[in-house]
Amino acid sequence: MKIVVTTLNAKYIHTCLALRCLKAYAEPEFPIEMVEYTIKDPTMNIVSDLFEKKPDVIGFSCYIWNIEETIKVINLLKKVLPNTKIILGGPEVSYDVKEWLTSLENVDFIVVGEGEETFKHLLEEINSTEKYHMVFGLAYRKEGEVILTAPRPKLKLDEVPTPYRFPEDLDGLTKRVTYFETSRGCPYSCQFCLSSIEVGVRYIDINRVKADLLFLIENGAKLIKFVDRTFNIKRDYALEIFQFLIDNHQGCVFQFEITADIMRPEVLTFLNEHAPKGIFRFEIGVQSTNDATNELVMRRQNFEKLKRTVTMVKEGGKIDQHLDLIAGLPEEDYQSFRKTFNDVFEMRPEELQLGFLKMLRGTGLRIRAEQHDYVYMDHSPYEILKNNVLSFDEIIRMKRVEDVLEKYWNDHRMDRTIKYLVEKEFDSAFDFFQEFGDFWDKRGWARIGHQLEDLFARLNEFLMDRSTKNLETIRGLMMIDFFENHKHKPRKTWWNFSLSKEEQSHYLKVIAKQPTLVSSQFAELALSEKDLHKHTMIETVPFHLTNNEIKQGDSLIIAYFHPKTNKTLVFPTPLEHLTVNSQ
Repeated sequence: MKIVVTTLNAKYIHTCLALRCLKAYAEPEFPIEMVEYTIKDPTMNIVSDLFEKKPDVIGFSCYIWNIEETIKVINLLKKVLPNTKIILGGPEVSYDVKEWLTSLENVDFIVVGEGEETFKHLLEEINSTEKYHMVFGLAYRKEGEVILTAPRPKLKLDEVPTPYRFPEDLDGLTKRVTYFETSRGCPYSCQFCLSSIEVGVRYIDINRVKADLLFLIENGAKLIKFVDRTFNIKRDYALEIFQFLIDNHQGCVFQFEITADIMRPEVLTFLNEHAPKGIFRFEIGVQSTNDATNELVMRRQNFEKLKRTVTMVKEGGKIDQHLDLIAGLPEEDYQSFRKTFNDVFEMRPEELQLGFLKMLRGTGLRIRAEQHDYVYMDHSPYEILKNNVLSFDEIIRMKRVEDVLEKYWNDHRMDRTIKYLVEKEFDSAFDFFQEFGDFWDKRGWARIGHQLEDLFARLNEFLMDRSTKNLETIRGLMMIDFFENHKHKPRKTWWNFSLSKEEQSHYLKVIAKQPTLVSSQFAELALSEKDLHKHTMIETVPFHLTNNEIKQGDSLIIAYFHPKTNKTLVFPTPLEHLTVNSQ
């Protein structure tokens, strides 16, 4: 019996842990071929590739991001392989099972919930007596009626074979993301999340976890994302894993979902003192700072403790943080979400994701959607369109905030400028992103592409259009940010230089002869006048910048694009120093 398990990932670099778990559990009794595609691959290409494998059974792993494309593949596949058994599994099809089997006539079985044991038992029945009613955790049709068998007891995770050591995965470890679990389940009951449905947390033996991690690291893994819903819920377990990874990381990067308000200060102090910079990333779900909203979705959160954690981690300078917000939660109107956004942006996370509530199948919030007048998409990703306190028009406007936030903050193209704008020129961070987002949409820029210089030019146009105060200072900060975003000397800029060629040559001659006028660090570069002409750009700005503090006075900005390191060094120098010493 030829068996294939497959999925459509969101991107090529992603991998599907579920397929590997199914294969590890079913073999050696049932040899399984894994094959992965992306949602961008043409449907016909996927169908053709699967057809050539001539499988007797195909299992699809289904999620909100791939279900619509997966259905297209299944419907075509059944036309050319009518006798192939098609099995679906995964979080997207584990709920509303009767509805799925009623609407998807080309699907033969759905594995409900945790899949390893059910999938293997189903293969045994397909290959022998076909007594499907004996398979717990299964849905199928019999004489036109949908049959749903009894739920299957949860697996003991230590009895599940490791899914991380397949030879066919080794070549991809350096190029793709490796997803890794140390536990299943979540201790919380957040009503918008599928993880809340499973009660309790089950752990894998820590020695096995360490052995698997070391195998992946030693075979070249570059990025390992832990899929545990709350990695730090068991403090001693988490701390032991942190220590193991610090001792054995070999340059690999590890990302964790943590609950920030339960993170003990002594754990954070340990990480700040011992973690190498850049090997750990934390993803923190804040979602909302509105206490009434959090209570409605059964979410326990102490924002002051969360803020303490984020601040300590940021001050430590070792770990990047990705903070999540969800717009559209119950009773969080536009003004309340504005406050949530500002509360969180105030912490200046390295990345702030503004997501919109998805009414996932099986969640308490979807079941009780009528209580808050939720209107949402009929098909995946089931995103909300409006509710009793948030209009569709307001959601559209908040989408513009999301777009500009991604381009201008999360991509870190002009941090210095954005910080100045939200602190000095706008009432709040949200107001800046909202006003700019509205302007962006009005100009039609959402429908066209952009280069780096376009982003600076468009911000400049927006600021000019609204007659922003201190525009020359802001433009100066933008120039510095622009220089720092380049590894090589840029061919063009978004502004016209204020200095003539003669003035530029004059200043370059001065600083070549007397580099200490700029700084001792600049002098150590030992640049000749020829080097300066070839590898630097200079511009004047109407302020002095010292330790990121802005003071009155004109300065010369010297941007040196290092040809060997591909790093840019920016040196601000008071213009009067150069003018006096050039007399």
